[in-house]
Amino acid sequence: MSNTATKEAAFETVIDTHLVDHGYVSVPSPAFDCELAIFPEVVLGFIRETQPKEWSRLHKLHGERTGDQIIADLCKWMDSHGSLATLRHGFKCYGRTLRVAFFKPAHGMNPDLAAKYAANRVGVTRQLYYKSDSKKSIDVVLSVNGIPLVTIELKNPMTGQTVDNAKRQYQNDRDPNDPIFLFKRRTLVHFAADPDLVFMTTRLAGTATYFLPFNRGNKGGAGNPADPAGRSYKTAYLWEQVFERDSFLDLLARFLHLQIEDKRTEDGTKVRRETMIFPRYHQLDAVRKLVAATEKKGPGTNYLVEHSAGSGKSNTIAWLAHRLSSLHNTKDERIFDSVIVVTDRVVLDQQLQDTVYQFEHRMGVVQKIDDDSRQLAEALENSVPLIITTLQKFPFVSRQLLKMAEERGEEASGLLPTRKCAVVIDEAHSSQSGETSTELKAVLGGEDLADRAKKAAEEDGESKLEELYRSMAKRSRQANLSFFAFTATPKHKTLKVFGSDREPHRYTMRQAIEEGFILDVLRNYVTYATYFHLLRASDDDPNVERKKAARALARYLKLHPHNVAQKTQIMVEHFHAVTRHKIGGRAKAMVVTGSRLEAVRYKQAFDKYIRERKYPIKTLVAFSGTVTDDKLKDVSYTEVEMNDGVKEKELPEAFGTPDYQVLLVAEKYQTGFDQPLLHTMFIDKRLSGIQAVQTLSRLNRTHPLKEDTFVLDFVKDNRDEVQTAFKTYFDGAELGEDVDPAKMYEVKAELDASGVYLAEEVERFAAIYYKPRRKQSPADHQAMNATLDPAVSRFKVKQSDDNDEAELWRGKLAAYRNLYAFLSQVIPYQDSDLEKLYTYLRHLAPKLPKRQTGPTYEFDDEVRLDYYRLQKISEGSISLADAELRQLDGPVEVGTGIVREEEVPLSRLIDVVNDRFGTDFTDADQLFFDQLVEEAMRDEGLKRAAEVNPADKFELVFKNLLEALFIERIDQNQDIFARFMNDDLFQKLITAGLSEETYRRLRGMPNTDTPKK
Repeated sequence: MSNTATKEAAFETVIDTHLVDHGYVSVPSPAFDCELAIFPEVVLGFIRETQPKEWSRLHKLHGERTGDQIIADLCKWMDSHGSLATLRHGFKCYGRTLRVAFFKPAHGMNPDLAAKYAANRVGVTRQLYYKSDSKKSIDVVLSVNGIPLVTIELKNPMTGQTVDNAKRQYQNDRDPNDPIFLFKRRTLVHFAADPDLVFMTTRLAGTATYFLPFNRGNKGGAGNPADPAGRSYKTAYLWEQVFERDSFLDLLARFLHLQIEDKRTEDGTKVRRETMIFPRYHQLDAVRKLVAATEKKGPGTNYLVEHSAGSGKSNTIAWLAHRLSSLHNTKDERIFDSVIVVTDRVVLDQQLQDTVYQFEHRMGVVQKIDDDSRQLAEALENSVPLIITTLQKFPFVSRQLLKMAEERGEEASGLLPTRKCAVVIDEAHSSQSGETSTELKAVLGGEDLADRAKKAAEEDGESKLEELYRSMAKRSRQANLSFFAFTATPKHKTLKVFGSDREPHRYTMRQAIEEGFILDVLRNYVTYATYFHLLRASDDDPNVERKKAARALARYLKLHPHNVAQKTQIMVEHFHAVTRHKIGGRAKAMVVTGSRLEAVRYKQAFDKYIRERKYPIKTLVAFSGTVTDDKLKDVSYTEVEMNDGVKEKELPEAFGTPDYQVLLVAEKYQTGFDQPLLHTMFIDKRLSGIQAVQTLSRLNRTHPLKEDTFVLDFVKDNRDEVQTAFKTYFDGAELGEDVDPAKMYEVKAELDASGVYLAEEVERFAAIYYKPRRKQSPADHQAMNATLDPAVSRFKVKQSDDNDEAELWRGKLAAYRNLYAFLSQVIPYQDSDLEKLYTYLRHLAPKLPKRQTGPTYEFDDEVRLDYYRLQKISEGSISLADAELRQLDGPVEVGTGIVREEEVPLSRLIDVVNDRFGTDFTDADQLFFDQLVEEAMRDEGLKRAAEVNPADKFELVFKNLLEALFIERIDQNQDIFARFMNDDLFQKLITAGLSEETYRRLRGMPNTDTPKK
């Protein structure tokens, strides 16, 4: 390779040549006016060509000075309004509006506008000398009609310089006060690039300039993939795709926007902060891929966007919603009549309205539904282009449509005319597959859905049950609706309902962490274990149900004053010594408790400890409703009272001020809470699955002074659960095993055979419930209740005869409802019997008597804490590299989890709870396992199970017996017993090993494996 080919100039040449070959014009550096920071002759040439009438009128006023006047007014306008707004909406010159750019129209019905769009002069300048008294130059500058908008500094690793050198060049050698770099007045975005990586910033601020990665991602992580053909740079997408002529103009027209936020400083003063938003690569890619797919397929297809926290989801939703609202097909027809954004976030409401206003420069494009369902009904009826609402308003829209029609003196149907709608769902989760979401589809399905239902009912000879068929039709996909669902932590249902036809668009947690958009919350994770010993304080040794009493004992320990005091001391001292010095002395902490009463006790303990030591720390507590203390029956607590009058809605903002440092929570602020100053989390609650990810992710928000996070976990088993949960979403969630549709028919058959309800009762209920609207009457409510009552009576009899059997039936009822609600959205069922039973059971379930829970235990007088110790057992990061990937399996038949409890003496149960010490097993322990196998083989029921079941089914039977055998042998090996009862992974290993050995011996099979310990 020659020396010339290895130099940076060669890199510039590749970019310059490509752009000029693909529609750019080459603009020489001498044409640049350093003081005005524009290319004056290019600007004037564009205006003369595209707006001859305006030029002529101005020329009559100014003659030869016309050009000077236009340039002077243009520069003043850009200095006041910014170059972006000027490009989009033009500027005034002596009363005439002049345009400095024309953007691609949404449709092809305006040939004059299309011609003006083609006339845009998109320019590239190499080595732009931007100061008249300096030899400093910018490697590449991109301009539109003479206005410089993009700067690019290039580096070549072959000459020892990388993208980091380009970033430092912007930080150290580029004066933000030079006219070309003034924020928002001329150039809008600055790129640092080498052949491997790209970074960008929209505001130069000297050494404080902050660069964001602008990379495609590589195998789920940061960086860029190599060109498969080995012919081009890894970063070629920057000039070949992003700054391709049409793409560049589209970015200016419909992506870049000025975000304005009102923030409070530490002293409480409100300040306005402006940020120029340029899309990150994954945001641009997601929006364009979704738009392209929709242009090709039209309405009727669902899409899933799986973007991690820190992905800039709010902006992505705003860009997508705006694009969809103006999207036209090849026939120049609007693809959607309305775009409906379903969200509960106030910040997204305002952000969407502000963003769209900058694009459109007119009001009325976006309507926020903040009143009631009537407002939503009117917006849908009038086809408002962009509607922001909550999911909960949809069940009441049909009623409002009826009222509105009656007020107009029209025939009321309660139906919308069929509209083509795009529904953008912010944070899609399991509720989107429930009844409320189904009502959304029913409302938006319109007249077409009703017509389809009517036709299907007639074909089945069920004309009287047209409403039933409409209920079936609304569950499945509809040709006039497209759903665009956004989530960071999808469940199996989410993936199937929204993403079953294609891979979701992904921006993974791994990539977000590696690119620095969120912090790795597992890097500093400390686990404590609680060792304790409980003694009976009374002579009584009553028999108790093992699991219920275990829960009562666990609760006794968690609320014990000594336990609360010891943990409070550790948390407060850590906060005082370490946390409060983080993030420039502004760091905050969250304490995650297991119950509302625990939150109350911790709040009291924290405040007492802090007060005694006179620490500069103040706390807030968050829990719902009113809490009554068990020990003080006449004393109750509310969140507002314990927070000295801070109202619930005011709490997030109050916590963000310097007045408060610690927030104690019970089932609140563990999802959707965004506080960058949150640095430390203390956990005293078992976490697993999505809840673990969502809770710990409250820490991951970045802040300019935030270097790390810290987690202190008092539940030692959480560590493995957290590792598994995060691994599921670290590289993007994967679908596991699907649900077999036949399973639903099996569950239905079991429910039918139970005799709790009769087939004619289901039919009678459906006939009343699905009456045509015009025939409904108040008496129907009485008739439906009367139809359900016989089943309620039969269930009560079953419950009194065998409570466990009754609860098993209740579990099957829930299983059928869950399976049908899910599968009916994925598989187009047209089975009216399934829908009738689903509706019947949905209304029967609330009328069934509550579960009989048996005795409850309070051990305050029977038990005392004899020994207590907190000990740190692990410290350091939780690695996801070697964690087992758990796929998201579909819903399965669910039971109640209720088994017949064997009663054991309280003294034995206390040993179960006390003996939670780890132990190393030896060969001598094998004798204990061998005895368990010998005893199991004597069980007649187990012998029969081995004869007729495969090994996996046999293990389910064996598991219940093994637990009983362990309890019987508690005194023989307390260490093994404690580990078996408290360590899920150990329990699974032992159960599988002993089950396999017992099954082999009962079936007379040869021993082919080494015995498992």
